[in-house]
Amino acid sequence: MSSAMRTVEEQLAHVLAHVVATPAEDLPLADARGRTLHAAILAAVDIPVFDNSAMDGFAVRHADVADASPDAPARLRVVADLPAGTDLDPTLAAGEAARIMTGSPVPASADAIVPFEDTEGGLADSLDEIAVLRAPAAPGAHIRRRAADAAVGAEVVPAGALLGPLQLAAAAAAGVARARVARHPRVAVVSTGTELVAPGEPLRRGQIPESNGLLLAALAAEAGAEIVLRTSVDDTDAAFLATLDRAAAAGAEIVITSGGVSAGAFEVVKNVLQGSDVAFTKVAMQPGKPQAFGRLAHGGLLFGLPGNPVSSAVSFEVFVRPALLRMQGRTGIHRPILRLPAASGWRTPPGRRQYLPAAIDRSDPARWSVGPATAGGSGSHLAGGLARAEAYAIVPAETVAVEPGDLVDVMLIP
Repeated sequence: MSSAMRTVEEQLAHVLAHVVATPAEDLPLADARGRTLHAAILAAVDIPVFDNSAMDGFAVRHADVADASPDAPARLRVVADLPAGTDLDPTLAAGEAARIMTGSPVPASADAIVPFEDTEGGLADSLDEIAVLRAPAAPGAHIRRRAADAAVGAEVVPAGALLGPLQLAAAAAAGVARARVARHPRVAVVSTGTELVAPGEPLRRGQIPESNGLLLAALAAEAGAEIVLRTSVDDTDAAFLATLDRAAAAGAEIVITSGGVSAGAFEVVKNVLQGSDVAFTKVAMQPGKPQAFGRLAHGGLLFGLPGNPVSSAVSFEVFVRPALLRMQGRTGIHRPILRLPAASGWRTPPGRRQYLPAAIDRSDPARWSVGPATAGGSGSHLAGGLARAEAYAIVPAETVAVEPGDLVDVMLIP
C-alpha cells in the first residue's frame, strides 16, 4: 500500500473527531419514531402495573383445587365476575372462585388461575358453580406479577437507542408520554457534473441520468438526517460556490457532494476547495479511494465523495453514515457484520480493502453464502447492479483473491 494512502480506520477516526452532536429536543412518543434517544427512558409505572391474569378462566385459592382431577373434580362457587379494566377486588372464601379474563386484576385473596379449558363446563357454564378437572401446577400459576418486567424507575430504553416501534411501545407501556431525542442532522446533497441530466429527460451524447442525489439523500434520510437541499450543479466554480451558499442558507450541518474530487482537469470540488479546511485524501479502499473531508466556511462539514455510483454508496456507508449516527448519539454506528462462505471466487484490488456489492444465497437456511451482486464485481460504475446488492463483502487489503468457500465479512444493508 502506498504510504500516501490512509487506511479506512485512519480516515474514519479523522472524520469522527470532527463530529459535533446535534441538540436534543422533547417530543411526544408518536412523533419520535426513527429518532435517537438522548436520555434514557425510565419506567413511570410498574410493568405489569398490577398482578393480572395470564388466562381466561377463574381466580382461585390453590389449596381449594390442589387435588382436583377428572375423577374427583373440585367444585367451587363463582362469586364475582372480573372483566379487563375492573377495579373490583373481591374476597374469596374457601370454596369460592371469581371468573376472570386475561389482563384483569387478580383478587388479593387468590393465588392461582384455572383456565376455562381445565374446567368441566368452560366458558359456557362459568357463572354459578364450576367443576375444576385439573389443578394449576403450583400457587402463582398463570398470574403475571406486578413489576415482573420493570419496576418504577427502571431503565426501559437506554440512551443512544434508535426509537423503533418496539421501543416506543415499551416506553408507552412504562407510562411515559414524551422522549428526549436528538434533532435530525441537517444535510445538503449536491451532485456535481456537467454531464448530469434529470432522470427521464432526453440524453444527448455525453450525458447521463443523475442518480447519486437520490441515492445519497435516501441513505442520509435512512440514517436519521433531514434533507434541506438536494441539487446538481455543472462543473463551474461559480455554480458550485453558489450551491455552497444555498446549503449554508438552508442550515446544512453536513454537505455531501458526489464527483469532483479525483485527479481530472474539471474536478470542481477540488478546484474550489483546495487549500481550504477541506482535505483531499487517498484512502486504501476500492471503490472509493479519493475522499474529501473538512469544514466549510459556514461551519458545516463537507464529505466529498467520488462520483461513480458504487463509489458514492460505499463511501457513504463507510464514512458518512457513522458520522450521522455519531451526531445523534447512537450507541452503535456500524452496520451488522456476518461472516459467510464465498459462493464463488473473485479478484481483489492489490493493497486496498475491497467493498464488493454482494448478494446472499439463502437457499440453504443452515448455510448462507455470499457472492458478487453483478458479473462486473466491484466496478464503481455499475449503478444498475446496486439494485441487486443487499450487502457489501469486505475483503482485507492483504487478501490476494477470494476463493470459493473462503469466509468473508459481510456488511448487511437495507
